[in-house]
Amino acid sequence: MSDSKFSLNRRGFVGGCASLLAAPAIAQTADVNGDETVEVERDINEVVRRNISSFRSLKWQPYFNSLKGGAVLVDTTSRALHYWSEDESIYKLYPTSVPLTEDLTRRGRTKIVRKVEGPSWRPTPSMLKRNPEWPKFVGPGPDNPLGTHALYLSWTYYRIHGTHDTRKIGRRSSNGCIGLYNEQIAELFSLTKVGTQVLLI
Repeated sequence: MSDSKFSLNRRGFVGGCASLLAAPAIAQTADVNGDETVEVERDINEVVRRNISSFRSLKWQPYFNSLKGGAVLVDTTSRALHYWSEDESIYKLYPTSVPLTEDLTRRGRTKIVRKVEGPSWRPTPSMLKRNPEWPKFVGPGPDNPLGTHALYLSWTYYRIHGTHDTRKIGRRSSNGCIGLYNEQIAELFSLTKVGTQVLLI
């Protein structure tokens, strides 16, 4: 075999291996950012970093008439929550978990009607129907699906809340609610008030 043939074949082999190694990452990215299942088992830090890198800051004006009382925008496509304070001095952008399926997803205008630190949790009737093995009540603590803080919306059963399972953030993983890291829901909890307007798109 001549040196030039060996060099060409070796280059082809190395290039082919690189393509094979890259393929799973591309496929996994499509899973995480597409409409298919996102319960991909891998390093969650990689998933969240990839989701955060696709976030972009937004202006509030296309979504709200005013910032009276502050405003929360949840973008279920980019899996991001935006917050603006009434005087525009504070803008926050957080990665979120979003509902597992389209039929669990609700969009439109609502508002925060209640704020609870250390919330308890009861599954909805439809959740219990789908998952009869679930407990009917979970008190505050590390096993609570609502994490450390919950912002109750005017829609029955819908909340923006924390989670002790950080693998859920950046994924389609909820039964309808919007989830944040506990540290970030604690911050949002301190910034919002009862009456803060919320828009889910």
